[in-house]
Amino acid sequence: MKLARCALAAVALAAGTLAAQPQPASEPLTGDALIENYLRRETAVLSERFLDGARTKDEWEQKRGQLTKQYLDMLGLWPLPERTPLQATVTGQLEFDHFRVEKLHFQSKPGLYVTANLYLPRKVEGKLPAVLYLCGHSNRGRDGNKTAYQHHGVWLALNGYACLVLDTLQLGEIPGIHHGTYGIRRGKEPAETRWWWQAAGYTPAGVECWNGVRALDYLQSRPEVDPERIAVTGLSGGGAATVWIAAADDRVKVAVPVSGISDLESYVADKIINGHCDCMFLINTYRWEWTTILALIAPRPLLVLNSGHDPIFPMPGNERIRARLESLYKLYTPRPETLFDIGVTPGGHQDNQELRLMAYKWINRHLKKDTSEIREPPLPKINPKELRVFPEDKDIPADALNGKIDETFVPRASVKPPANADEFQQLRRQLTDQLRTRVFREWPEQVPAAEVLKEEKDNRILFGTEPGIAVVAYPAVRPKNPERLWLLVLNADEPESQLPAWAKGLVGERDSVLLLSPRGCGKLAWSRKSPPNYVERAHALLGRTVDTGRVWDVQAVARWLHETDENNLAILVAGRGPAGVLAAYAALFESSISEVVLVDPPASHKDGPIFLNILRIMDVPEAVGLLAPRPVTLVNARDHGFERTVQMFKAAGAEGKLKQK
Repeated sequence: MKLARCALAAVALAAGTLAAQPQPASEPLTGDALIENYLRRETAVLSERFLDGARTKDEWEQKRGQLTKQYLDMLGLWPLPERTPLQATVTGQLEFDHFRVEKLHFQSKPGLYVTANLYLPRKVEGKLPAVLYLCGHSNRGRDGNKTAYQHHGVWLALNGYACLVLDTLQLGEIPGIHHGTYGIRRGKEPAETRWWWQAAGYTPAGVECWNGVRALDYLQSRPEVDPERIAVTGLSGGGAATVWIAAADDRVKVAVPVSGISDLESYVADKIINGHCDCMFLINTYRWEWTTILALIAPRPLLVLNSGHDPIFPMPGNERIRARLESLYKLYTPRPETLFDIGVTPGGHQDNQELRLMAYKWINRHLKKDTSEIREPPLPKINPKELRVFPEDKDIPADALNGKIDETFVPRASVKPPANADEFQQLRRQLTDQLRTRVFREWPEQVPAAEVLKEEKDNRILFGTEPGIAVVAYPAVRPKNPERLWLLVLNADEPESQLPAWAKGLVGERDSVLLLSPRGCGKLAWSRKSPPNYVERAHALLGRTVDTGRVWDVQAVARWLHETDENNLAILVAGRGPAGVLAAYAALFESSISEVVLVDPPASHKDGPIFLNILRIMDVPEAVGLLAPRPVTLVNARDHGFERTVQMFKAAGAEGKLKQK
């Protein structure tokens, strides 16, 4: 059989067309246009999923419990971490005429230090309502960004509140990292990225949320605070953290996120994600419509504030959020505006007085039952250095983990190797179920065969693998009467029409070879700029990664080979490095793949390929082991971790099917 025989027949029917083509046929097909239209279409699908489809109050309340668990899971917080002792310590105090400030720190987890300032009235009578204030990004160096928002604490203390102003993980007194997938450029060096955050199910939003939850624990421990009257508010990144905390913890009685939340249409379709770092987003494993996060706060009082010319929180997103949340709050009250509203002031993305006054008034109304007019007179300014919790560098705790908390915050999976065939089958079912639930969610039992869209003059074939996605394949070797079919999966840096050197020892004289450049590779690669890494980061907001899409591409093309092969030849799939692991995962879900070869495979998903949450389930050696009893060849797999693969094949009774070269 000639590899392209059936392809040519299909091309005769499909020549000059492209299924779900996002551009006029007269315009050249580009990777940028394809992927951007794909992301817009996926966004539109998810945007119809508000409240997970609930239409009544009862339906919503029935879903709320499970959705709350999913929400916490997407922050890396389910199961909830242990509430270890806070070890709260006050390191100093400042006295003023009508208020005082305590400088303090606590540990939300052992070694994860949270620095904060607690503002209190000078004279406390009875239990005070409290406000947890979350800061936006303000680079104040060693002073911590809490010092840039001191005026909130001062005003609230002068008006009868206890106000705890937290430093964030990044830009706090003990700095951590918010930019992992966004990328940070240092001088002329390439931007640094930590794509393994997605594989680990980690987002700094989870840290900010947990720090806030433990801050509520601290506030409730204070004798001055009424534990039943706590509000949370903050600007920008602090506005996002306000949402994270209020949605996670119903001890928050009032929430006022300021310039901190939009919806998927803004973030993805309008590319507003490019203006935000990773603390603004959870990993959307369960493919939610984004406003559903805010819905978890209902029916508690919620005021969403923004400025009319805020470029990173544009008004159309506000209006869509208003429409969705009003429909929810109407299920609880005939006057939804008493519990939910959106406020807009003139200006851009800034902490302006109009926003502050609206926030204070809303908090006054719902925590104090006070509807009187308020004002903000000139407030005293405190020297930022005086607000330091740790005055000198030598005072910073030696055991602080803030700078590397991303490595341990979300627990990694530890898979016990099976001892026999029964245990292997049980483990296989368990891990496959988790893959379908938390990694390849909404994956069909059978990925449809790719569709031939066009064969070009240089023999390259364009395949449509799913609506709006085209990939490039090249028939590199086509003997007259082949004995086997090889599908070689290429990485982005490998030529798309040249048999790679690593494959020359694998392919026999009677083998046909099809080179596959999956999405983002070859002639249809999209543009990349780091930061902001738009395409790769947008995928995570849609419950995907680029690499999960590439697994789909491999499955779809392998299925096409199977369905168009008149001789029913064996289909072998191979790749080098991350591409080999893509081949292995495709084989897990595609039964027509008879054998897999991995050349120079990474020993961990930390080095790629990147799938959401995969390190919370298993790692590369376990994934390869799940292929037993199908034949697998590992080439240059020197890491001792692959001993786990050997153990799994042995337990499955297929030890002879695993070859190591």
